[in-house]
Amino acid sequence: MGAVAKGGAGMEPLDPIPHVPTRYDTRFTMDYAKGKQPQLARLYEKAKKEQWNAALDLDWSIEVDPQLENFPDSMIPVYGTPLWKGMSREQRIALRLDSASWILSQFLHGEQGALLTTAQIVNTVPDYDAKLYASTQVVDEGRHVEVYNRYIQDKMGTMFPINPNLQSMLNDILGESRWDMKYLGMQILIEGLALGAFGMIHKTTKEPLLRELTRYVMKDESRHVAFGVIALEDVYNTMSREEVREREEFAYQGCVQLRDRFIAYEIARKNGIPEEMWLRQVTNSKLLLEFQQLLFTRIMPCLKRIGLLSDEIKPRFQELGLLKFQNAPLDFADL
Repeated sequence: MGAVAKGGAGMEPLDPIPHVPTRYDTRFTMDYAKGKQPQLARLYEKAKKEQWNAALDLDWSIEVDPQLENFPDSMIPVYGTPLWKGMSREQRIALRLDSASWILSQFLHGEQGALLTTAQIVNTVPDYDAKLYASTQVVDEGRHVEVYNRYIQDKMGTMFPINPNLQSMLNDILGESRWDMKYLGMQILIEGLALGAFGMIHKTTKEPLLRELTRYVMKDESRHVAFGVIALEDVYNTMSREEVREREEFAYQGCVQLRDRFIAYEIARKNGIPEEMWLRQVTNSKLLLEFQQLLFTRIMPCLKRIGLLSDEIKPRFQELGLLKFQNAPLDFADL
């Protein structure tokens, strides 16, 4: 098992993500009339009012002990399994620290992906109100990158590289030429999953700085998912069945990738656990399965609302155990 890391600066830089070839049309709009999309206009006003400063609005003087159960141990992929039960106290502490660092690192990498994607959306989306709102999300995502990087660097002291499933999905979204697919991949899938994860962390974390940080980020992310739903709600009913099926398949495969990233082989490698043993324990973990499924409570009702849950695709989501969330409430005040 790996040794327990200490918090602090001076971490080695991670390997860079490969260059992602991109191709999309940059669209000017000459129609500056306001009010054509009143929901987006309201969302834009709300975003301007709710801007916050990560350096000033959070109390960074709070001491954080990364060895404590700042995340509930139940979020560790092998928690409660025979592997977990057979560990020493020191091994569990090391695994706890790495699991928390892994989760926060994936948030950091995902937020950078959101930053890059939303900058593309500003370019590609054809509508005035959408361009204005997307510009506020660029600022939000830059702030999220800042805040997670600072927390990891200052309070955790260890950072993990991007998970291959997350990297693959971000590559697909960034390389996509169609603006609606960028919305679908980022605003609905990745942001929707993140919002579910943030909600669980905010309810369960015992660490005050992380709880307050998460509260601020959740307010932003709620607007971001609402932005995706508003933008796509009337788009897919104008497309051919073939075009809609392509987007349903994209959403389904995206959910598979997002689910599989929580296997987190990177944690096993760092702690000297054979990948085959780790996978076997993770696969048999009912707690992890329940945790994975609960993260999709925001995604499934969004897919239903924008028209991407046809009778053809439903059985495949049922096999993932996710269809039961399709009627979960969408509590966005702006929808």
